[in-house]
Amino acid sequence: MDAEVQMPDLTELLKTALEMDVHDRAALAERLLASLEELSEEEADRLWAEEAQRRLEQYRSGRASAVPASEVAKKAERLFR
Repeated sequence: MDAEVQMPDLTELLKTALEMDVHDRAALAERLLASLEELSEEEADRLWAEEAQRRLEQYRSGRASAVPASEVAKKAERLFR
């Protein structure tokens, strides 16, 4: 009979990661970010669709507000100078 491997939940995993020293946390963060680059186009599209839906729900419920495009463009220009 195969033994089932149980993965730690996100809260437990985050707690453990935050207890790591800074160099180990940086290495973990680098690897996690790199793993996002390895997504298939379909997976990336699915994740962006989920994020767009989440943001729309927050906007409609009043938990997020709209920012005019001109304001966003000005901020982006300041940040990327």
